[in-house]
Amino acid sequence: SIQPVYGAQHPPLDPRLTKNFIKDRSKANALPLKSKKASSFHEFARNTSDAWDIGDDEDEDFSSSSSSLQTLNSKVAKATAAQVLENHSKLRAKPERAQSALSNVPTNCKVIKSSSEAQLSRTSEEVCVRSPLQKQQSLPLRPIIPLVARISDQNASGAPPMTVREKTRLEKFRQLLSSHNTDLDELRKCSWPGVPREVRPVTWRLLSGYLPANTERRKLTLQRKREEYFGFIQQYYDSRNEEHHQDTYRQIHIDIPRTNPLIPLFQQPLVQEIFERILFIWAIRHPASGYVQGINDLVTPFFVVFLSEYVEEDVENFDVTNLSQDVLGSIEADSFWCMSKLLDGIQDNYTFAQPGIQKKVKALEELVSRIDEQVHNHFRKYEVEYLQFAFRWMNNLLMRELPLRCTIRLWDTYQSEPEGFSHFHLYVCAAFLIKWRKEILDEEDFQGLLMLLQNLPTIHWGNEEIGLLLAEAYRLKYMFADAPNHYRR
Repeated sequence: SIQPVYGAQHPPLDPRLTKNFIKDRSKANALPLKSKKASSFHEFARNTSDAWDIGDDEDEDFSSSSSSLQTLNSKVAKATAAQVLENHSKLRAKPERAQSALSNVPTNCKVIKSSSEAQLSRTSEEVCVRSPLQKQQSLPLRPIIPLVARISDQNASGAPPMTVREKTRLEKFRQLLSSHNTDLDELRKCSWPGVPREVRPVTWRLLSGYLPANTERRKLTLQRKREEYFGFIQQYYDSRNEEHHQDTYRQIHIDIPRTNPLIPLFQQPLVQEIFERILFIWAIRHPASGYVQGINDLVTPFFVVFLSEYVEEDVENFDVTNLSQDVLGSIEADSFWCMSKLLDGIQDNYTFAQPGIQKKVKALEELVSRIDEQVHNHFRKYEVEYLQFAFRWMNNLLMRELPLRCTIRLWDTYQSEPEGFSHFHLYVCAAFLIKWRKEILDEEDFQGLLMLLQNLPTIHWGNEEIGLLLAEAYRLKYMFADAPNHYRR
């Protein structure tokens, strides 16, 4: 059987950071210990001739240079002290200069946007400056991008005001969803370019087939399906301790903490217990496939979307213990049923030997050979097999390659497309591969190619990039889906 290729970062690793980090490490290792460069903060501090309280780092610098300090005569020491005092008096006279220096320091202080605001908040800034700075990390901190942002711009950390077009789209969704019988074809058409955050939970329930189109039946359907799920828990969950289910439960228990390890939400014990129940019940009820590594990733978009129905703030840092048991139960049951609907369409990806994935990887290879022969021949030249990188793309539906916010946007379209997860995903993978053709052709060895393909730089992606990717995938589908012979030479 085929083993999946693992090792991607969560979120995907930014190679710019990696290259800089490797270069810095190699330079540091090549130099003697005493001649190593100081951290970037120390360089900044020296360049601005300022005196910061740098805690332990300051002690290290003074201890390493104590012998040189002893050789300074009193005149030089006095001149240096006078220069520092002069610089500080200038900075105090010009608070905007002090503020620009502060902007380079990773503190938790409020960001000041104008000089007048700087004057008003001067006291709070002084408190921030006095607090000792922690040692800088070897890698810069990742920008905090909200997990579920407004659909207009998920590249920014703040949610911008809704545009007139977005308000019109949201109103269109609300009209569709509130009608006596929701027109699912029209809902799919509206959802293809993305679903507004405010109506995404109910839209996903409808598009997945979990909720009926008739509004009068929805409440009773939700109540019945949620009760049915918790009936499964009472019936099956205790069997996790039985000998013939222990291997399944142990593998699930191992995989859950690995699910999006950099997002605090998924490291909460209560959330991990929910995921364990969902995955174990699904595995017991689908013995043809059972649990396969990678299925654990497929729960997360549903869980986040249904959680956002009850949470106004960013979901990634939300403490779920603030929610009632009834609310958490509803989120858990809805996530289970929607994930089950998704897997019903791609279950051959997870049966013995995973034949569905093998077919899709082969189809991807044939498709790429037709649309970009140069990239295809480059892989052949350096003996890179598509299975070595594309297996994970099919097994995890690109979730290991994209930030979670991008996966949620991608699934808006997948649920709007006929056979989106099973068929349209092939064209998305082809478009995704060709997106990196320049970087691929620049790599000229097997190891470099695999490292690139397993750590593609998508950490800063948002709506715009996903929209372009989907547009290209739709073009490929239009060209090739109805002409399968185009795959072949």
